[in-house]
Amino acid sequence: MAADRVPPGRLRRRLTVAFVLVAGVSAGVLAGGSYLLLRQARLDASVQQAAADARYQLVLAGQFRPLTEQRRAELLRTFEGSGRHVLLAGEEDVRASNPAFSPTLGPALRATAAAGQLGYERSTPATRPRLLVVGGRIPGSTSELYVVTDEEELLADLDQLRTALLAGWALVVLTAAAIGHHLARHTLEPVGRASRAARAVAEGLLATRLPVRGRDEFSAWAASFNSMAEALEAKIEALSRAQARERRFTADVAHELRTPVTALVAAASLLRDHTDQLPGDARRAAELLLADVVRLRRLVEDLMEISRLDAGQEALALRPVDPLALLHSLVAARGWPDRVTVAGDPASLPTDPRRLERVLANLVGNAVEHGGRDVRATVGRNGPDVVVDVTDCGPGIPASHLPRLFDRFYKVDPARSGPGSGLGLAIAQENARLLGGRLTVRSEPGFGTRFRLTLPAAGPTTKAAPDEPAGGPTAEAASDDGAAARRGASP
Repeated sequence: MAADRVPPGRLRRRLTVAFVLVAGVSAGVLAGGSYLLLRQARLDASVQQAAADARYQLVLAGQFRPLTEQRRAELLRTFEGSGRHVLLAGEEDVRASNPAFSPTLGPALRATAAAGQLGYERSTPATRPRLLVVGGRIPGSTSELYVVTDEEELLADLDQLRTALLAGWALVVLTAAAIGHHLARHTLEPVGRASRAARAVAEGLLATRLPVRGRDEFSAWAASFNSMAEALEAKIEALSRAQARERRFTADVAHELRTPVTALVAAASLLRDHTDQLPGDARRAAELLLADVVRLRRLVEDLMEISRLDAGQEALALRPVDPLALLHSLVAARGWPDRVTVAGDPASLPTDPRRLERVLANLVGNAVEHGGRDVRATVGRNGPDVVVDVTDCGPGIPASHLPRLFDRFYKVDPARSGPGSGLGLAIAQENARLLGGRLTVRSEPGFGTRFRLTLPAAGPTTKAAPDEPAGGPTAEAASDDGAAARRGASP
């Protein structure tokens, strides 16, 4: 769950960036389009004004015909004196009224003017000053007159306009970023509250509620969340009360049965000493009675132990233990040397030997009962942990039953029964957890089952690990009769 959590603020940043992009692109297109339209309009107006002036000047220049050398000089002085810069182009040379305003005339402009038409051209952007040249052929003459207009001020104004538009665009983008951040923060605030509330509920704070403000979609969402949280809280409280009642019932039953069962065991022991003296039918009934008394005693013992584990009254007696040596002694004591293969490396770890033996006896006993003679118990290391694997080649457990394999009194096939109490896997799981370890099981029908006990080599901590839900083909489990679930019996 934590791996899928979205980092805080990511959606807010996306909304802010989207708002900035929309505002920036819109303002950029508007500013750029306005600049280009205005620039083109100003330049066209400049050309039109210069063209009108050039036509008038051509008419005036026609009064100086014929254009002798003297009249050429007089014409240039007259135009310069009136404040206009002109170029007079003859067949052999080009003369300027002011050398500072004498741009080079392009061939296309010369050809247009020679054809008797009015033409124009602008100097390159790198040229200073930036000039506009408009001219044509003087009426009744072969010479050409070009009027030079200084556009430096016009283009400087356009440059200033461009700079102002760029600054305005940047200001719009910054303003959009601030507004977008504020709107995203304000809009997503309910989402953040809902996320924190959901995380709090997931961590067990079931009293968490969202404030309902207004009548918008977020308010409806908050009201639905609150309803869900209230229903969840009520459901969990009901389950907790039911679990508490179940545990009290288990403890009460175990306590009430302890005394009469003790008397039954004593009477059964006396009866067992005299079964050989009973007739055949009575002997068979006595043997069945003795077996049921033994099962009843084991059930009461399991109930008492699970009650103590639920109450947290079980203390650990830690000392160095070698699981491999404990397995060898366990297999020998139970008479399983020919059915169980013990292998692995010695490994000493601080643990409670009684509880560890309880777990191992459960796992090995289940494997012997349901795995035939092909049972293997292996001790190894896995990093900082000591691992004990108990595998068999029995019929295996269907995957649908693995998640509930460690449940108390769970039956894979309720129609079948067995000698177990039904609490073995749950007790073994609680003991493994008390030792700071965990139990897992992997099984596949037709390919056997493997139970794995993982214990920390450094020993258990002062606090047992919390319950971990089982799911899929691997489930936490433990029980001295739990593998009986493999045959559909109550363990």
